Amino acid sequence: MNDHVDPRQPPVAGVGPNSAPKKVRVVAFLCNWCSYAGADKAGANQLPVPAELSVIRVPCSGRVEPTLILEAFQKGADGVMVLACHPGDCHYKEGNLRAFSRGELLQRTLVQLGLHPDRFILDYVSAAEAEKFSSLTTNFVNRLYALSRPAIS
Repeated sequence: MNDHVDPRQPPVAGVGPNSAPKKVRVVAFLCNWCSYAGADKAGANQLPVPAELSVIRVPCSGRVEPTLILEAFQKGADGVMVLACHPGDCHYKEGNLRAFSRGELLQRTLVQLGLHPDRFILDYVSAAEAEKFSSLTTNFVNRLYALSRPAIS
């Protein structure tokens, strides 16, 4: 094997000891009444929240259609989160339950499209759960760094 590197050739981008890892992009749909308030509290308490997170505040997690999630992936998101109110706490009665039933279907759809199921998460975060918001988002971003980048364009 020839280990000689021709100095006249440009290096391959993103490869080698001096290359920085590419930042992942995460779209997070947060319920206005619960998870957005939890995110706000995390910021106020100066808890770590990943810079890779792009937050979209929605009136209710039940309003996040699967097409929005698929569009986020299509536009280059490496991962998508939907964070909802806990059961029984939904301002709109059952929006969070609707989100979870759609989430199960969406999980199967992502696999059929060739995306790793760990690139999507749907969970509960209340307004009082700043620590949970911080750890959930941090763990999700770390998981995405561990996965290969998506081949969807």
